[in-house]
Amino acid sequence: MKNQENYDVIVIGGGPAGSTAATLIAQNGLRVLLLERDAEPTFKIGESLIPATYWTFKRLGTLNRLRQSHFPQKYSVQFYSRTGKASAPFYFFETNPHESSVTWQVLRSEFDQMLLDNATENGVDVLRGVSVRKVIFEGEKATGVVIQNRGNAELSTSDKNTETVHGTVIVDSTGQSSLIGRQLKLNSVEPNLKKASLFTHYEGGHRDKGIDEGATLILHTAEKDSWFWSIPLPYNRTSVGVVGELDYLLQNRRASDGKLNAQKIFDEELDRCQPLKQRLKGAKQLFPIQTTKDFSYRASKIAGENWVLIGDAFGFLDPVYSTGLFLALKSGEMAADAIIEAFHANDFSETKLGEFGQKFVDGMEAFRKLVYAFYTKDFSFARFLSEHPQHLGGIVDILSGDVYRRDVTHIFPDMSKMCYFPPEVPLNTVR
Repeated sequence: MKNQENYDVIVIGGGPAGSTAATLIAQNGLRVLLLERDAEPTFKIGESLIPATYWTFKRLGTLNRLRQSHFPQKYSVQFYSRTGKASAPFYFFETNPHESSVTWQVLRSEFDQMLLDNATENGVDVLRGVSVRKVIFEGEKATGVVIQNRGNAELSTSDKNTETVHGTVIVDSTGQSSLIGRQLKLNSVEPNLKKASLFTHYEGGHRDKGIDEGATLILHTAEKDSWFWSIPLPYNRTSVGVVGELDYLLQNRRASDGKLNAQKIFDEELDRCQPLKQRLKGAKQLFPIQTTKDFSYRASKIAGENWVLIGDAFGFLDPVYSTGLFLALKSGEMAADAIIEAFHANDFSETKLGEFGQKFVDGMEAFRKLVYAFYTKDFSFARFLSEHPQHLGGIVDILSGDVYRRDVTHIFPDMSKMCYFPPEVPLNTVR
């Protein structure tokens, strides 16, 4: 790459949000550079798709690859109460008979690489092994990035040297690193959703039969102080993780010397979740327990002059409903449309680039309310639907991700009588 090279759009980060935005923009004839820090595909958590991702995959042209993949098909999600009682599965096809009601459980290293390969095939210049050190601003206007080689032979930079690349629009898809968010101090944490998670993969274990084989399971522990996910993956693997309040799961479990025994904590929580423990009987744990802080947060702005935030770089919502990949893909799609329109209008202002922002946030808000319902200890979906059976469709629509195609807000007035919903926070944009 030659110094001072210019692109129409520079996308920082090669995850699902970045590859989606880059592909859709390149399909419209713009010159796009995508910079990915990792030289090779790596393990990532966040492995479950929800049905509404179908429409983004259709635009990307990746549906056939997914259909031909070995990723397990997902028809439903099922919840287990603190007593170990299983709900009826929430089948997505109950409210949506379209083929989009069936989705997939993905191994992220393979899934992310599939999307990057598709980006390359659509004309995106993809460079792996490249670290973006900072975004360059002239006043409030983003003009380029400073990059450092982390093992890409195509670059002229050495490990110690940096290079500047200019672009008309800079798209931050750096995940929870949130490069622009940190530079501009945009992020704020949701105070009531400070969670942590511990997770690993197992080989073997019990799976249900037929269309239930690929279901996501959400299982409460006995005192409802934590919950587990169980996600079936290829190679007879199952992703298993436990989520709880940060203080409960990690801070208050440290030994007297301050050290944390993640395996011990995981095993203690698994003992409090007998339905899952029985499913994992005879299964082999494949790697040591990993730990992450699942703080829910959101940036105050989704765009500025010549820059846009997408995916986790804009915000992260609790993992309970597997919305992460959907919101990544959808934000990449919506941002791409806004960027394409900005080039047509030759207007790269915050207002123009961020015109999709409030609509995107409104969809996040529907998920956020359902997250608060889930964490309300005396709230029960079974009891709620027993009293309000007319809302089953609305709940399945949200679990399916149909928050941008259908009105799902009608369920919340009745639900608010059973649980607390925090005030909605509008997006701070220039009007």
